[in-house]
Amino acid sequence: MSTTGTTDLRLAVIGLGARGYLADLAHRPGRGARVVACVDPRPAAHDEARRRFGPGVGALTDHRALDPARIDAALVLAPDDLHEPIALDLLTAGIATFVEKPLAITTEGCDRILDTARTHGSRLYVGHNLRHAPFVTAMRDLIADGRIGTVTSIWCRHFVGHGGDYYFKDWHADRARSTGLLLQKGAHDLDVIHWLGGAPATHVSAFGTLGVYGGNPDRADPADRDGQLMPDWFDPGANWPPERQRGLHPVIDVEDLSVVNLRLANGVLATYQQCHYTPDYWRNYTVIGTRGRLENFGDLDGATIKVWNSRRSGYRADADLTVRVPVEEESGHGGADEAVVDEFLRYARDGGATVTSPTAARDAVAAGYAATRSLRAGGTLVEVPPAPDGW
Repeated sequence: MSTTGTTDLRLAVIGLGARGYLADLAHRPGRGARVVACVDPRPAAHDEARRRFGPGVGALTDHRALDPARIDAALVLAPDDLHEPIALDLLTAGIATFVEKPLAITTEGCDRILDTARTHGSRLYVGHNLRHAPFVTAMRDLIADGRIGTVTSIWCRHFVGHGGDYYFKDWHADRARSTGLLLQKGAHDLDVIHWLGGAPATHVSAFGTLGVYGGNPDRADPADRDGQLMPDWFDPGANWPPERQRGLHPVIDVEDLSVVNLRLANGVLATYQQCHYTPDYWRNYTVIGTRGRLENFGDLDGATIKVWNSRRSGYRADADLTVRVPVEEESGHGGADEAVVDEFLRYARDGGATVTSPTAARDAVAAGYAATRSLRAGGTLVEVPPAPDGW
């Protein structure tokens, strides 16, 4: 690290697409960090980078053209299949690296990244921002306080109401670039399940199907999408019911509905369910313990956590404890995006402990990758390989 004192970290942003707003959160000239280079193959992105970060920002089409002597840290916001090759080059060059989740699209890819970071002593950070989401931290605090006893099971239902627009009109729909949405979209929630449950998964069994979007014949011509990003076609007021989606990606071979059962290393049993054509968009966690259970209603835009732990009964809407989790920040994902960027910049400069964990990010990918293998093999039980000893 070449910076000292209050000198701004010199940041490169690699990929100024739909997640490029994270670079805006990191760009703080005179306050600790500034974007000095943007890497993106789209010429329009270069003009956009100069508008957002100043006329002097370097504009490149290939990350290998970056000069490591002029860069202290980098944000890898490119499509998922590019995370591994880009991260390997940056970490080898000693550049502190933020990788937007997932860390990679295979377990082996994650292990290569982690091994490279360790070999070269480079700082690696993965953007699992749900660990900073207020509703998740509220649930974790309640568990740590012993409100439901020892955790024995976690159930997560993920209603992806904008799935058609978000994941079936661009590269996400092609398993060659994402592995599948059980990994790509599920990595956040699998990480949270491991975090709340206290251990990573060791075994999984999953089922999934492509039941809605696969039979839709209205596909976009790739030439028509040249240079476009998800916000260009996103329309939450249209395309209902989901069969009315238009302009889907030419290749759709990922599942739009999936369910996975997991056994964690400490014996906790969990399930994760993901659907990409629900009318609503949020995630619901139920955590069961030896002395009660808790459940969230609402998530990133504000939530209520209810805890039942005093007695047996029929259904009771009046829980024994109700915790309201308001959202005061407006930086995205209930303030979690700003928190994760803050943590990365501090870590890139000073090191130290972080709430997120590259090894845990690897474990989330390993669970999602194994689960995808299981569902494509008819639900067979698959062992999740543990991280190598010493990590």
